[in-house]
Amino acid sequence: MRPDRGPARNQRRAVTLDTAGWARPAGTPAGRGLPLLLRPGHDGVDLAEWADAHPRRVRDLLSRHGALLFRGFGVTGEGFGDVVRALAGEPLAYMERSSPRTEVGDRIYTATDHPADQPIALHNENSYRRECVATLVFCCLAAPERGGATTVADTRRVLARLDPQVVRAFARHGVRYVRNYGDDHGGVGLSWPEVFQTGNRKEVAAYCRERGIDLEWKPGGGLRTSQVRPAVARHPVTGERVWFNHAAFFHVTSLPPRVRDALLAQFAEEDLPNSTSYGDGRPIEPEVLRCLHDAYRDERVAVPWREGDVMVVDNLLAAHGREPFSGTRRVLVGMAGSLRWDEIRAAEEPP
Repeated sequence: MRPDRGPARNQRRAVTLDTAGWARPAGTPAGRGLPLLLRPGHDGVDLAEWADAHPRRVRDLLSRHGALLFRGFGVTGEGFGDVVRALAGEPLAYMERSSPRTEVGDRIYTATDHPADQPIALHNENSYRRECVATLVFCCLAAPERGGATTVADTRRVLARLDPQVVRAFARHGVRYVRNYGDDHGGVGLSWPEVFQTGNRKEVAAYCRERGIDLEWKPGGGLRTSQVRPAVARHPVTGERVWFNHAAFFHVTSLPPRVRDALLAQFAEEDLPNSTSYGDGRPIEPEVLRCLHDAYRDERVAVPWREGDVMVVDNLLAAHGREPFSGTRRVLVGMAGSLRWDEIRAAEEPP
């Protein structure tokens, strides 16, 4: 059920079931199943109205393809909140942050404020949290002059590319995430007040305690946290197993070489802003990391933006990232739906 969105939404023109064809599939990139491109069946189709009237069609297409790209609907920043609610549900606040973002509306954010000259590797939003985001909705308000494509990869296909022994090891032990934060006066990476959206240490400690996160206050005002989460999930609708974690993304090997080398010259691995290992604390072997990076690379699809585009991503079925860019790039995101790891964790498969 979608929440009541009040009188403004109720004033929209009634849309009946015979309007299903008002958003028409127009194919996918050659040889890939995502994203499915949908275009309006005629001029003036309101995407929020259409999605509100056809939630089952949206859900079925998203469960099949993992990501949908709506092009030609002329969505603007002003109407994007309604589009998020129609496609995915009530947007959530961004907590346990790992990317710098600016809130531009009611739980609507810039997709990332990460430096334009650096790529963002493929990842699944918040997979390190106990409660994971179910769906992301992006909207392009301004396309960059060069680069800046959002990248996506089908996590079912990523999983299929991995050595079964690698998958079993992660399914058995999970992933340990260690994060080091500065405070509002400095430090590399995000500060803990930004990540937890409070400057109160007691509130941070309570938040971590409730979610199984170990924490250690460091001299000088910094914070270190550690948590173990599963690595393989089972989709609650399709029943398919998916590769769903930050094991590669939070590992230093995912960074551009110049950034990685600079960090390793300054910090021991346990003091890096982010690091990962197996859940039992063993380092992830270099050959396993290469396997993970290769699987993402081989399934990677780049989606160049056009102004007014909207892309909805099933967070379990599709990882996402970003290419470097030049010029002005303005992409917003709304995140909706909550999935608990104890509900989606996939059991280890027998040898």
